Amino acid sequence: MRIYLLSVCSTSFNRIYTDKMKQIGIISDTHGYLDDKVFSYFAQCDEVWHAGDIGPGVAEKLAAFKPFKAVYGNIDGGDVRRAFPEEMFFECEGHRVYMVHIGGSPGKYPGNVKAKIIEKKPSLFICGHSHILRVVTDKTHHNMLYLNPGAAGIQGFHTVRTLIRLKIHQGLISDLQVIELGNRNR
Repeated sequence: MRIYLLSVCSTSFNRIYTDKMKQIGIISDTHGYLDDKVFSYFAQCDEVWHAGDIGPGVAEKLAAFKPFKAVYGNIDGGDVRRAFPEEMFFECEGHRVYMVHIGGSPGKYPGNVKAKIIEKKPSLFICGHSHILRVVTDKTHHNMLYLNPGAAGIQGFHTVRTLIRLKIHQGLISDLQVIELGNRNR
């Protein structure tokens, strides 16, 4: 298991604050499998956000653990789809967040997603689906931070299971960490 601290966009993301900031755990593509290590890595988080393809049983465990936000993914059945929306827009510590499961990637957003990015102007965009970890600033859309936490489950073509953990305070993101849970085959 490895944890990587990433510096993103500018030095303002690496400021240290002594007052309260919000720590967020971001996960996707669990497909019904939740590694127990997630609970220790997200223990200090104030909230957990799931970018879809949750699978059976995972939402209940995470919602019992921390305040929980999620969108459903393409593999999710009726129970998950009734409990969570297809996409979410919300505010967090000065950031307008847009979360959807199938979001594409910078320069390759699906038409409906691109239209909403243009209309709503999120500063933080979170998606899953590809099982490919990616953190990048989308300079074509007002320096929006694009996050795909990769896949934390054991189904799919990815080789390493990953999560993201970050802090948000007064519009600034700091301590963005990529966490490797281990190989897909456990």
